[in-house]
Amino acid sequence: MDLITITAIALGLSLDSFAVSLSCGVVESKIRFRNAMRIAFILAFFQGGLTVLGFFLGTTVSVYINRYDHWIAFILLMILGIRMIIGGLKGEADRQPLDINRLSVVLTMAVGTSIDAFAVGISFALLKVQIWTAGLVIGTVTFLASMTAIRIGKSAGSRLGSRVEILGGIILAAIGVRILAEHLLAVS
Repeated sequence: MDLITITAIALGLSLDSFAVSLSCGVVESKIRFRNAMRIAFILAFFQGGLTVLGFFLGTTVSVYINRYDHWIAFILLMILGIRMIIGGLKGEADRQPLDINRLSVVLTMAVGTSIDAFAVGISFALLKVQIWTAGLVIGTVTFLASMTAIRIGKSAGSRLGSRVEILGGIILAAIGVRILAEHLLAVS
């Protein structure tokens, strides 16, 4: 598989991370560059890492994972999304926004958005792709997409006011619904 094809796959895989990063920038309009780098790196690491892991685990585990991967991603993203929406609907005094600087929150987003990368890794094993190159390209593209999205979200968040957390929650929930719908419709 050539580098252009791998890059195109990487762009497709990075779209969920882009949307999550956009919501991070919207929610935390005063996010520091260091924190943005951390979020983007974790998302990129999981995207590239799960591709490599999928490659090495190959088809052995795919039968078990494929049955539930869409449900896992859906549940993780819905929990985060609903929590953000509820936080945005509460009054300012009662509000406890989702803390995107907490490692557990970022890891949940990373796992939820990179489960598809695991499946891609399995298909790469069948196609005998140079996995280290593919994992590096996928991670790099995801990192760049995430940093760009955080910046866009940061700019939009400062203009949209204090209730932008609702938008971020809707984005996360919509990603979860999309992942679930794609898998359920593919099965039908």
